Amino acid sequence: MQSAKIWLFTMNILITGGGGFIGSNLAGFHLNRGDRVVVVDDLSTGSDANLAPFSTNPGFRFAKADLLDWPHLAKEAAVADRIYHLAAVVGMFRVLREPVRVTQVNVGATERLLDAAAKSGRKPQVVIASSSSVYGRCHAGELREEIELVFAPRRGGLTGYALSKLTNEIQAMAYQRIHGLNVTIPRLFNAVGPHQTGTYGFVLPRFVKQALSGVPLTVFGDGMQTRSFCDVRDTCAALDLLASSPAAAGQPVNVGNTREIRILDLAKLVIGRSGSASTLEFVPFDEAYGEKFDHITQRRPVTEKLRELTGFVPQWTLESTIDDLIARNRDSGVAGGRLL
Repeated sequence: MQSAKIWLFTMNILITGGGGFIGSNLAGFHLNRGDRVVVVDDLSTGSDANLAPFSTNPGFRFAKADLLDWPHLAKEAAVADRIYHLAAVVGMFRVLREPVRVTQVNVGATERLLDAAAKSGRKPQVVIASSSSVYGRCHAGELREEIELVFAPRRGGLTGYALSKLTNEIQAMAYQRIHGLNVTIPRLFNAVGPHQTGTYGFVLPRFVKQALSGVPLTVFGDGMQTRSFCDVRDTCAALDLLASSPAAAGQPVNVGNTREIRILDLAKLVIGRSGSASTLEFVPFDEAYGEKFDHITQRRPVTEKLRELTGFVPQWTLESTIDDLIARNRDSGVAGGRLL
């Protein structure tokens, strides 16, 4: 009689929101290391296609569920060595369209997750994903974790989302202080790469799709606003390093790439590297997002704390990420399908 094969996994990983862009890349990152990965996602913005490559991996399991009422949260938290909490309402268009859902999910699900982790008895490493949006209307040229945060709720736009993520940070710090939970709080800056789509307002996949389809690239405003983009594979590596660093616990840490680029120049870069004949089409912010949208002109992180805590150095340039996305979408026939 042939004996059953015994699988030995290095770590037990739980990823909430793991069907999304960053979550699915994290799942692949840990599966490639030989870890056991459990993903929970309601697929409201995530996709089962993102998880399909892992379906035959003996270390992977997926639960389609809403984290707010998922009945197995306590059980999975009790066996997890590390939990990545990424479940949230995300994406510019969805955040603007569903402001009530933003606070319900982003705050409520985080509280439930932290409570389950605190009661698990094993004190897992917990990564609570925050966002560069918490910097609100700060006009500093470089965004450091210690600067004062400025919000203007009357201006609408992304304020509700920003405050929900700031609340997540406060929740995480409270559980770290009161329950001794090993919590890491990365502030993520514009991750880009495989599995991201332009459906919910993410700019780079939209530009790539438009360029490869030969249609004008839609630039909101005058394109002078700047962003700093970090390849998601670098983001995953940084999150792993932060979670493994005891000194990082209980404090927000910027995770991103310090290179800054104007959105107008990003569009031209995509056109140039794809060899596209596409032109540019400028659309006013009010027309794209509504009259109350308060756009942010700059987002550039200072990553000294990340480097000091982990030694992290990005491996992907913006050009290499764009080239990779162009190749992936050409292989998939982007004109007729979703972005990879």
